[in-house]
Amino acid sequence: MGVRPLPQPAEADVQIATTYSIVAHEPSTGRIGAAVQSHWFNVADVLWVRAGVGAVATQSLASFGYGPRILGRLEDGGDPTIVLPELLADDPDREVRQISVLTPRAATIHTGTRCIVHAGHRQGPDYCVAANLMARPTVWDAMAETFESTDGVLSERLMAALEAGQAEGGDIRGMQSCALVVMTGEPTGESWKDKVVDIRVDDHPEPLRELRRSLDVARAYDHMVEGEVLLGQRRLEEALEAHLRALELAPDRAEIAFWTAVSHVAIGDVDRALDLFRRCFAHEGGWRELVDRLVEPGLMPDDSELLDRIRRLRVT
Repeated sequence: MGVRPLPQPAEADVQIATTYSIVAHEPSTGRIGAAVQSHWFNVADVLWVRAGVGAVATQSLASFGYGPRILGRLEDGGDPTIVLPELLADDPDREVRQISVLTPRAATIHTGTRCIVHAGHRQGPDYCVAANLMARPTVWDAMAETFESTDGVLSERLMAALEAGQAEGGDIRGMQSCALVVMTGEPTGESWKDKVVDIRVDDHPEPLRELRRSLDVARAYDHMVEGEVLLGQRRLEEALEAHLRALELAPDRAEIAFWTAVSHVAIGDVDRALDLFRRCFAHEGGWRELVDRLVEPGLMPDDSELLDRIRRLRVT
């Protein structure tokens, strides 16, 4: 029997996206998320996630149009187990598609018979894992088992699943790009507020390591935002606790060290503040000058002795 040609893209949305991915729901918060890695530039386009609606991962010889079409049907109350088969029935190239669809209530996966081996999927409570062009036929099981056994928030569990897939062999070609998205369970009507996590690494020799680093920084800045809100409410002790959590996640960030120092000043812990200012001043940038600029808006006390001590700090 002759070699069957791959379908020719009839639309601009058809693209080779051989990869592994996971879509998942967090029942305790209602959050919905997805994550993916591939040896392909900008694999983030595989993922489609909408707050309060669901998640889609479309890959293999991917038709990206499945993402918005499925989400539109789900938003109108469609059931994934009905919506996906209906759309596939009208797709002559369905056997080269791999698609995961998940809502808070139901999920389904399709792996076409012509997806490049090793290809397969696994569905469990509140998640779907799909993979094709893998080094081993055990990648999707390793991802699923790790997701199920990992504690923590949804973003951490998605990250752990990607790392497990790579540890099991991952994409037979290696690594290039990855992405991780988590959306709120209840949409706010303001899309920028619905994003809990939205990180992508488009081209990197160690994309998962970079994604992990970026996820830690993102979590740190979430704590920073929390701290700034609490400072504005004059809840000083709580603000400091939030800033310290941020500093623990990203101890090398001058920005975080600086504002944590400001929080220490606010509660009168000057010695600890001076240590953090000294650490911050070792970085490039106008951090030392910024201290004086905080007096007028009331973010630093107008205390000439304290300000002079800060100005005279030596960096070792």
